[in-house]
Amino acid sequence: MTLDLYKPEYEELWFRRLMLEDGATMSYNRAWGGTIPFPETEWREWYEHWVAHPEGMRFYRYLKAGGDLVGEAAWHYDAERDIYAADVIVYAPHRGRGFGGEGLDLLCRAAAESGIAVLRDDIAIDNPAIGMFLRRGFVEEYRTDEIIMLKKDLKPCD
Repeated sequence: MTLDLYKPEYEELWFRRLMLEDGATMSYNRAWGGTIPFPETEWREWYEHWVAHPEGMRFYRYLKAGGDLVGEAAWHYDAERDIYAADVIVYAPHRGRGFGGEGLDLLCRAAAESGIAVLRDDIAIDNPAIGMFLRRGFVEEYRTDEIIMLKKDLKPCD
């Protein structure tokens, strides 16, 4: 099944809420509090910032396989750390089917096409996704007792 990046419509933010409020999906986020409330009252401002007007500082897409929404992929510029940070979440019922790695590849390509030279992600030390990132060409930049900072040098796309 082909995986694609899909720009969501505002009305489709129900899927993001579903993922963020799902304990199994957000289990990787235990170190930072687990699930994340995403009430509809926050959708408009979030959508304007991340999807409608990203200003070259953010990128957000759903991962779509066939007709099914299976996750999300995003990057954003973190000015405090002066890095571009990656984010890939696969909805728990769709895990174990390769969507995370494929989504990460698609995200890296989108970042390279936007002129980003290096993409990073700080991952909780106990997160099993570390292996997925390493298999997709990320390398460990440093670690603390809590996180591993991974990075990937992106090749410009032709």
